[in-house]
Amino acid sequence: MDGATHEVEYEQMLLSRHTFLNQRGGRRKDGELERSAYILLSRIRVQGPMSIGELSDAFGLDASTLNRQTAATLRAGLVERIPDPDGGMARKFRITDAGVRVLDREREGIVESLDRVMADWPEEDIAAFAAYLRRFNNDIERLDVRPWPRR
Repeated sequence: MDGATHEVEYEQMLLSRHTFLNQRGGRRKDGELERSAYILLSRIRVQGPMSIGELSDAFGLDASTLNRQTAATLRAGLVERIPDPDGGMARKFRITDAGVRVLDREREGIVESLDRVMADWPEEDIAAFAAYLRRFNNDIERLDVRPWPRR
């Protein structure tokens, strides 16, 4: 197999296997969030309160999977159920202050890990890498028709 796209496939596969950044406890010894909770909380934080149906549409997951994930974050006090602020029938999940604190700590731990990985990179290389990742993700989201809101 030759070609740049094959190299991207291989490197993406390697990136996805690195537990250093992707699994609880791999990022930091005191990692608090499972990967699914980290992604769920990140989405709710950037988009605002979301119902199970909205989360299902956003992630392309069935409602039963999201019910399990949201139940775990609810039990942990990281989200709370609220009436739809827009008056709809479905209740929504909103991140709690505790959820914000845990998410911020987890994100900071990941950023610290990334800083160690890229310690010898010039700032312009890090910025270029971020721009390419954003472009790559935007194109995946365009094809999947599931854009992720960005700040």
